[in-house]
Parts: sequence; C-alpha cells; structure tokens
Amino acid sequence: MVSVSGIRGIVGAGLTPEAAVTFARALGTYVEGKTVVIGRDSRPSGMMLEAAVLAGLLSCGCQVRHLGIVPTPTVGVAIRELGAAGGIQITASHNPAPYNGLKLFGPRGMVLTAAEGAEVVRLHTAAQFRPLDFRTAGAAEHVPDPSSRHLETILNLVDASRIREKRLRILVDANGGAGGPLAVDLLDRLSWQHLLTTLGCEPDGAFVHEPEPTLENLKGVAPLVAENDCAIGFALDPDADRLAIVDERGNYIGEELTLALATEFRLHQQKGPVVVNMSTSRVIADIAARHGCSFHRSAVGEANVVEKMLEVGAVIGGEGNGGVIDPRVGLVRDPFIGMALVLNLLAETGKTVSQLVAELPTYHIWKTRKAIAREELPALYDALTRRWPETQVNREDGLRLDWPDRWVHVRPSNTEPIVRVIAEAPTEEQARDLAAEVVSL
Repeated sequence: MVSVSGIRGIVGAGLTPEAAVTFARALGTYVEGKTVVIGRDSRPSGMMLEAAVLAGLLSCGCQVRHLGIVPTPTVGVAIRELGAAGGIQITASHNPAPYNGLKLFGPRGMVLTAAEGAEVVRLHTAAQFRPLDFRTAGAAEHVPDPSSRHLETILNLVDASRIREKRLRILVDANGGAGGPLAVDLLDRLSWQHLLTTLGCEPDGAFVHEPEPTLENLKGVAPLVAENDCAIGFALDPDADRLAIVDERGNYIGEELTLALATEFRLHQQKGPVVVNMSTSRVIADIAARHGCSFHRSAVGEANVVEKMLEVGAVIGGEGNGGVIDPRVGLVRDPFIGMALVLNLLAETGKTVSQLVAELPTYHIWKTRKAIAREELPALYDALTRRWPETQVNREDGLRLDWPDRWVHVRPSNTEPIVRVIAEAPTEEQARDLAAEVVSL
C-alpha cells in the first residue's frame, strides 16, 4: 500500500527490501541528499528493512542519523533536535506482526503533509532518484541515547514532584513494542519503582495480544490494573504513538477519553486553542468550552491536525485514537506526554480515573462502513444533506453533519472503495441508528 504517508504491507507479500530501498531513495531525493533521521519499532522484520532504508538514503548522498528501536514521537523530537531535513520511522503502527512499513517525516518533525507526501510518491513512481556516485555516497552514524531529550522535555512540562508525592501505583503494557523502555524510564521518574507494574516492556516484537490497543485486544490486560491495586493502567501500540487508559477498577475507558483527560489538565495549565480531527468525540469541544478556549476541527489525518494546530496556535490537539499532540514536545502523537499530563491531573485533583471520567459529558461513538464507488459520493452527500437540512454541514473532509447533541461523519477511504461512517450521540442506540440510516441511504 503506497500513500502520501509512506508505504505499508505484509513483509514478503508486497513489502520487500527492494520496495524499501526505492521508497527511501525517493525521500532522499526529495530532501536533496541532506540529513535524515531513521528509527524503527521492534518488529522482527525491522532490522532487514532498516538496512534497505539505510542503503537507499546513502545512495542519495544523505547523512543518516541512526536511532535504532525508538517510539515514533522520538523520531520527531530527534529531527528537530538534530536539524534534519526529514526522517523515516520503520513501522506498521497498530497493524499485526506480519506487517511493516515506512512512515515519513519532514524537517519540522511532523509527518509529511499530503502535498509533500504526494511529491515523494511521484518521485518513487517515476523512479527519479539522485544519481549514485562513489564520490557522493552518504554516511551514517548512531545517535547515542536518542530518547533522553524526549524524556527530559516531558519531565520539565509537568509537576513531577507532585506526582511522585501521590505514590500512584501504575501498570504499563507496551506489548513488546518500541515504547517500553521510554515508558519505564518516564514512569520510574514519576512514581516509585516498586509501585510500577510492567508488561511487555522489552522491545522484542513479541506481541502477547493483538497490537492495536482497543477494548477487545486489552481484555486480558485491563483486569490486571485492579488486581495489582493500581490507580491507572496505560497501554501502547507497537510504535508508541497511541495511548489507551484503564481505570482503577479495571475498566477500559476508551481511547477518545485519553485525549479528553490530557486536554483537561493541559487547559488547566494554560488556556489556548484546541484542535482535533473531524471524527473525534465532541467531549473535547465541551472541555474547551468549559475552560473558555476556542475549539477547531481539521480533516482526518495527523498531518492535517498538526497544520491546523500551527495555524491557530493550539496548546494541545490530537485524534480520538489515543493520539495526544503537545507542540511543546513535538508535532507527533505522543503517548508519553499523554501519560504525564493524565498523572498530573490525578495528582492535582486527588480523584480517581473513574471519578474524572464520570465528570465528563457522556457520548457514544458507532463506526461502520459501506462499499460505494467514489463517483457516487457526490450524490450520497447531496442525499444526506437533503435528509437532514437542519444540520450544520462541513465538506472539508467527506461530509460531516452536526446537530446540537450528535454528529455523523462520512468520508471515503484512501485505499478501498468504501466510505467510513462515524456517528456520535448521547446513547449507543442513537449513534448506531444514525449510522444505520446513513448506510441505508
């Protein structure tokens, strides 16, 4: 699968070293042979693809700064710290173990925008690469302790001593992914070592459960939070750019509420604009309104959220998949600042996670999909707006219709002939019925 975000596929069944070399050459050409940072998650295929990416970049004359196994947000931090022209994280994000891929970054330490990514894809498709010459081949060097700057930045943005005073018992599940070591280092600094329970924090790529941190996949993890008398449980995906939370009772609270709790504390620290994408829960809008802060939505996609954040000067933003973006740290979804903000909220309020969640407005999201040809979409959008003429209409990213207490978002997939339908309402039945009516149309 080739897109403006990079490439992704099953290793050996489409995704090969040759594919990684050519895509790395495309990025190396795009950055004109300048400095590029590379990292990878813990998947067993990562080392093979890392060698291919390294060869592709060196062939374009790039100076490569090599991070090894690191979380995706650490790549973004390193790009800015080292003044690099771009970066590549070798990861398939939350996809199962047979998958891998390349995620591309620009000089601001954020994933490439659609326009930037399209140019890399054009170079890749046309095989228009910088010429290879023995006199201009690049060089590589390892970056020692690549996560240290990331860690110290986060610790300086919260009241670490206040959090430690609370002696919170914490469970963290990294599931063999890249985020384990940094999560342990961070939580060791924010708690007491004997109060930290770790699961899968060795970055060995051995996924004990399916890697996406959803309710279904964390059924074996969530009860351990209560069994170990922990105040909170954190779960990461393999490349550590998403964060799911389990409350002290062992209840999975949902990735949407990760961003909600982080936003609640961030706006307590500093008032300012908040940005989320079109498919993220309206609970974030309610929190922003309660703090007297402006609220903005962008098209779906991490780069779109970040561009909107930069445009409006947001103090926090993100996506409802557990993706917290704090521009003080970087312009990438970052679960580590998410952990720190939520722990500071617990310490500041003295409340439990379940109490904090109970104070939030209650909404329910329902997601489904429907096969439909792209050329039929304009007629579908017209039919939906005629069906509900009283709604507020937004066509920035597919079609979003808003009522005072609910919304529905219909957007085409970039890779399949389907539309995704996301509805949110006060009750699950209302959200499900709204999505069903859209699908029927």
